[in-house]
Amino acid sequence: MQFHKYFFTPRLIKQYDGSKLSYEPGALEKYGDQLLTALNLMWSFSYYTSPILVSILYRRGYFVAESVGTFAKVTTGIGLLVAVSLCMRGLGRSMNVAYVRFAETLENAKRSSARNGEAKKALRQYDFDFSQWPVDYVTSRRTIAKPGNIVWVSSPPRHHDPIPCQIAAYIAVHTFGIRMIYPGSVRLLQSYMEPMIVEGRTKLVKKFSGERNKLKTTDGNEIDTIFVDYRHRKNNNANSATLVICSEGNASFYEIGIMSTPLELKYSVLGWNHPGFAGSSGRPYPDQDQNAIDAVLQFAIGELGFKPENIILYGWSIGGYSTLYGASLFPEVKGVILDATFDDVLQLALPRMPESISNIVKIAIREYVNLNNRDLITQYKGPVLFIRRTEDEIICSEENNLATNRGNFLLINMLQHRFPYIFKPEQLPYAEELLSKPIELMLVDTDLTDHLMDYVGLNARDGILRYPLDIGNEADFSNDSRRAWVKFLIKKHLSDFKSTHCTPLPKEFFQRPWELPSELDYYIVSHDKTRRWPR
Repeated sequence: MQFHKYFFTPRLIKQYDGSKLSYEPGALEKYGDQLLTALNLMWSFSYYTSPILVSILYRRGYFVAESVGTFAKVTTGIGLLVAVSLCMRGLGRSMNVAYVRFAETLENAKRSSARNGEAKKALRQYDFDFSQWPVDYVTSRRTIAKPGNIVWVSSPPRHHDPIPCQIAAYIAVHTFGIRMIYPGSVRLLQSYMEPMIVEGRTKLVKKFSGERNKLKTTDGNEIDTIFVDYRHRKNNNANSATLVICSEGNASFYEIGIMSTPLELKYSVLGWNHPGFAGSSGRPYPDQDQNAIDAVLQFAIGELGFKPENIILYGWSIGGYSTLYGASLFPEVKGVILDATFDDVLQLALPRMPESISNIVKIAIREYVNLNNRDLITQYKGPVLFIRRTEDEIICSEENNLATNRGNFLLINMLQHRFPYIFKPEQLPYAEELLSKPIELMLVDTDLTDHLMDYVGLNARDGILRYPLDIGNEADFSNDSRRAWVKFLIKKHLSDFKSTHCTPLPKEFFQRPWELPSELDYYIVSHDKTRRWPR
């Protein structure tokens, strides 16, 4: 029997065949896989601790010519162990009828190009090593996104920084730095969380009929996604025609992340993993993450058939960066929901790092991981809902200090851009004072919605709402009026959730963002039957 062809076939995790969910490998495959997994974990551990290991070996005198023989024996022994493990695994798989059937199904799917063909449907009955999953969608060179919408956020070059600091920043980011910012990309953590990840994925597939797809980005990465479609189900509702695209946090995966909240409300939902997370390839550097969310949006529009105006972008924590970048590419989306996110990752990094290396931290982030949501949010003109965790221990610069929640400054930055004559510099301390307390304590004396509609209805050009608005620019507009508007606008865009950073969001907090144009449409039509407000 030619069992050698099963040496490098993917590990089969589960099969969804009727009520049978688990796949039971034979003894040879099981022990061979365990040996290879152990060796892989040892290699990962050695990689992350290599500076310490090299230092220990050097002190003990192993970096001399006499030690070459010892190193040769060790590497030969490890090589033989790998070869034996591969043989055991290959032989065990070739003797397992269920695995042979899976291998044939995988080969048929690789020969098929149809995403929803019979071969792919058969393959979706299995859960296996995603690196071997055939590509379902190849991203175009932004043929869907309008070229004028593409925004690249970067900081000016810092050539004035000392060269040693620049070198140290480069090394730090490309070794441990990116893994500290995105711990979900660490293989050791993924191995520890694998049982929970597999269980969560099984629930999405079995309970919600989730469909897993692999997207290829413009930079060659392969992104792991799952799609739950409620549009044509009997138990759907008005939400089912809207697609929610979920962007996870820095140590979260779609399998155990934020998808559960919109699914409870029967939205159609598309989840994806950052580059380097679980089944996604690559590393979560900003450019790779940008290409990933671009691919996800193109797939949703070009392949799944959702119009941008029927898509809500939902980002939690560091996923707010992916969400805002996607909104800058496709500004026609229905809305953006930002849960427990920040304005600038540098403001979170500096308080958590020693002051002595603050300059290196600044160079590293500004040059290589410039997650600056302040810049991105001004590129999107649509409705935004901010969800703030009042006991957030991650997004606050100081623990138990709501005034230092970086989401406050992101909200103010957006409102200052959209309403510059309301949020004048002299009003910013007042806005910060209001946001230092829970939103429930903020009493709005007057509902200014009608006043805002009257103003926009009279001043919008060609019946189209454009930001920034010049409301408040009148000479007789008082300081008290501005303060009333500051309160009103903050309360319209912000919702408080009394919880810590990682608590799942209850469904009652997931609401469609306040959208002024939709209310204007109703107002103008109801008051002037001859006019229509274009969307």
